[in-house]
Amino acid sequence: MAEKIIQMNENTWRIEDGGVRFFLLTGEEKALLIDSGMQVHHAREIAQELTDLPLELLNTHADMDHVGSNEEFETFYMHPDERVPETWTTKVQPIRDGDRMDLGNRPLRIIHLPGHTPGSVAVLDEKNRVLISGDPIQEHGRIFMFGRNRNMESYIGSLERLSGMVDQFDELWSSHADLPIRPDVIGRLIEGAKKIVNHEIEGTTEEFHGHRIVAYDLGFTVLLCDE
Repeated sequence: MAEKIIQMNENTWRIEDGGVRFFLLTGEEKALLIDSGMQVHHAREIAQELTDLPLELLNTHADMDHVGSNEEFETFYMHPDERVPETWTTKVQPIRDGDRMDLGNRPLRIIHLPGHTPGSVAVLDEKNRVLISGDPIQEHGRIFMFGRNRNMESYIGSLERLSGMVDQFDELWSSHADLPIRPDVIGRLIEGAKKIVNHEIEGTTEEFHGHRIVAYDLGFTVLLCDE
C-alpha cells in the first residue's frame, strides 16, 4: 500500500509513495490522477477507494517514479515531447501548453516546462490557485538535471516564463520534498541555475547509480547536473 494518503481539501488528496508523491483531484463530473506513483503499482485502486467518479490519468513527465501504475490505464495524458516506451505510443493522449481540462466546476490548465525533461508539464488548478509542478521546482529537495534529455538552458527559460505567471497561483505542490512551496522559490531557482551555467558556483562530485554527477547546493535545494 501507499505510505500515506493525505486529504488536502474536500476534493484533493496527495499520496506519498516512498520519496515521491502523486495527486488525486475531483470535480463535479470526473476525477484526475496527476502521476501514478513509483512503488504502489495500484494507483487506480487507491483513487477508486476515494472517489467513484470516472477517473483519468495525467503524467507530469515520464520518469520512472511518476509512471508506476500507468499500465492500469488504457490511455493517459502526457506531453508528446516525452520519450515513452513504444508500447505506450497508442495510449498517450497528447496535452500541450495552454490546453485546458475541466473536471466539472474545476478548471485546470497545462503549462509546458521543458528542461527537467522535454515534455515536463505543470497543472494549474485555477480556482484553488495551486500549481502542481512535478519535478522542476523543489524546496529542500534534489532536482535531477543530469543524463539524457535534461537541458539547463530550457530549464532556465521555463522558470523565467513561469515567473511571469506567479500572479495566477498562491502556492506550488511539487512531486518531491517540501509542500507547499511559496512562488518566490522560482526566482531563487533562476538565480541559482544561471550561476551554475556561468560557472559562478562550486559543486561537489558524486557517484549516483553509476553516473558521475555534480551536486550544486543552492542553500534551499540541490541541483544534480552532469559532470
